[in-house]
Amino acid sequence: MKKVAIFGNAGGGKSTLAKQLAEASNLPLYSLDKIKYREGGKEISHDEYLKLHARLISQDKWIIDGFGSVSSAWERFSVADTLIYIDLPLLTHGMWVTKRLLKGLFVNPEGWPKNSPIFKGTLNSYRVLWLCHKKLTPAYRKLVAESIESKQVHHLKSPNEIRKFLCELRQE
Repeated sequence: MKKVAIFGNAGGGKSTLAKQLAEASNLPLYSLDKIKYREGGKEISHDEYLKLHARLISQDKWIIDGFGSVSSAWERFSVADTLIYIDLPLLTHGMWVTKRLLKGLFVNPEGWPKNSPIFKGTLNSYRVLWLCHKKLTPAYRKLVAESIESKQVHHLKSPNEIRKFLCELRQE
């Protein structure tokens, strides 16, 4: 496990899992939200993001958490040796987006740039929940099914499976 792509719908705990995985594995962690957005939530240009992303995935070791863009996501998935797909029920994703909003009123959410607008980010998360579920979830499921032969794949479908995965990783 040297190049790890963590992905899934909004509010699934990707950033929290990524942080814990980085601590357990000593791999460098890159949150795409912190790369695409500057402090305060201002987005960088798409070209600048793609250049930064290309530099990241050319490195020997990384954990990359998040989506970024369609083209960068599939490029990242192709070079990753490990795919971790968080595929919780849609209702759970929605509840966790709400939980992040409430918690974010007091502390910056994991993986978010400092001083990012929590309400704007949450509204965006709610907006993409259904879109991701309808369009990306089937593609993600196909990707993990097709990647089992060539990559290490972890398809985590419940909060309990996430906890079990982290527990097993810490024991290794």
